[in-house]
Amino acid sequence: MFEFRPMPPQIREERRHALLTVQTSTLGHLRDFGFIRGLTPNRRPIQFAGTAVTVRLPHMDSTALHVAADHLRPGDVLVVEQSGDERSSFGGMVAFTAQTRGAEGVILAGAMNDFDEVLELGLPVYSRGVSARTTRILGVEGAINVPITVGGVVVTPGDAIFADSDGIAVLTEAEIDDIVADLQSKESAEPDKKIEITAGRMLSEWSGAAKFFEPSEVAS
Repeated sequence: MFEFRPMPPQIREERRHALLTVQTSTLGHLRDFGFIRGLTPNRRPIQFAGTAVTVRLPHMDSTALHVAADHLRPGDVLVVEQSGDERSSFGGMVAFTAQTRGAEGVILAGAMNDFDEVLELGLPVYSRGVSARTTRILGVEGAINVPITVGGVVVTPGDAIFADSDGIAVLTEAEIDDIVADLQSKESAEPDKKIEITAGRMLSEWSGAAKFFEPSEVAS
């Protein structure tokens, strides 16, 4: 059975751009949930943000992925679940189509192939690695724009995807303004702190780590 639900509303462009001004690891100082795990980028540095367009594939059948790639829009991030299969569903032609349609990036629960070709395109991809074993167009089943699970996180169509060289975070659009403000405030304090550390201030004093050690336990 195949299912193609409507394309999700996209996050506002100014919010998408705002996510590109901060780092996922700064968010990681503030929360533990919502981080996709177990995937690696096809290059570093890497950075992208956009609206999740989701695809669920049944192991070997990538029929739904080819259809979804045709419907991507500028500002979208393609997110693919493969029912636990580790083979590649994403090669040069799908990558070319995704980039041509304006995709900001791609997140794959499986592997990718045509690595050099995709790298030359400049399309940022997070995946479980590279594999010459690929999916096929079998016409068995698949779904587009349904909730999926990737890297331990449920991704709902329309979620905000926020990715860089440190990892991938999944947010709701309603969270973006407050999160960006918090992260910008935290990150903007770092240059002054580096100057203080250069002048002799202790990192552990700034972070609060020092208070957990007795003075006699701290190496002189």
